[in-house]
Amino acid sequence: MRLPVMLAALVCLLTLASLPTAAQTLDAVRARGFLICGATNPLPGFAQLDADGRWSGFDVDLCRAIAAAVFGNPDLIEFRSLRGEARFAPLQTKEVDVLTRDGPWTGRRDTLYGANYVGTAFFDGQAFLVPQALGLVSAFELDNIRICVIDGGDDLERIQEFFFANQATYTEVPYEDIDDLALAYKTGLCDAVSASGRQLQAIRRGLPDPNAHRILPERISKELLGPVVRAGDTQWFNIVKWTLFALINAEELGLTSLNTDSLAASHTPAIRRILGVDGDFGTALGLKPTFMADVIRAIGNYAELYDRHFGPQTGAALLRGQNSLWSNGGLLYAPPVR
Repeated sequence: MRLPVMLAALVCLLTLASLPTAAQTLDAVRARGFLICGATNPLPGFAQLDADGRWSGFDVDLCRAIAAAVFGNPDLIEFRSLRGEARFAPLQTKEVDVLTRDGPWTGRRDTLYGANYVGTAFFDGQAFLVPQALGLVSAFELDNIRICVIDGGDDLERIQEFFFANQATYTEVPYEDIDDLALAYKTGLCDAVSASGRQLQAIRRGLPDPNAHRILPERISKELLGPVVRAGDTQWFNIVKWTLFALINAEELGLTSLNTDSLAASHTPAIRRILGVDGDFGTALGLKPTFMADVIRAIGNYAELYDRHFGPQTGAALLRGQNSLWSNGGLLYAPPVR
């Protein structure tokens, strides 16, 4: 008789384990009093430490946006940089509440590691970095050129396919590490570098004159980056998702960190909804009705977020390209608040 009892107990435990952990993360964050947020490795523009040991960057401001949604205060965060090979475990073990940049979104990462990608905050892909002196404006002009690339991975295979398809010639200059690519390019051992756009931007920012170099607009792979949360907590998933959507919708509606309060008197229904003047889209998430207004007031809209970390004032402006709004020819799109 003991075996059926043990089986029944096992079934019960498995059933409990499969139940959604409603509000688990939100309750834990509030009880702690601050958000713990992580991203994969420091990367200039996305997450970097200043001389005083403070984190800043695109990833960090996404964390601050979530804190603004939860607490109304964007500064109630602790930011952690995680090694690329150890990122899902800290999320699963609740050492962090959210990852704002992980490896690019894939089926395996979204289904096998107890984590879910919330949405796309940054569209990227493999690209080419070249000196402005070459006079190139498109990757399709590349020919008879030496290209530094990481050896033995997808990057190498993709440039092989790209040049074969375009019937152009090139010479591979392979290295094992991204830092090797930067040094080789800087010292003239190759004419171009091929890697993800975000890695090329980091290389470019480290050059003596970043504006003397250009990341060509084409992407030869598809890489989607965005917040990642633990699987099973639908409420937290939706909080992070609609925080991101608030930034995107705010840009589309012309809401900024400077005009959020004044536009609360607007007669435009979409603006009134996102600011929480009409309707209540926060309470169902366990948040204030005005949580999106708190996010926009603290962080700005998506354009402000992007320009702050990739705009001209950084000394190495990165064209928005795919990260432009859908209405401006990009891929950035969010469901409306209604």
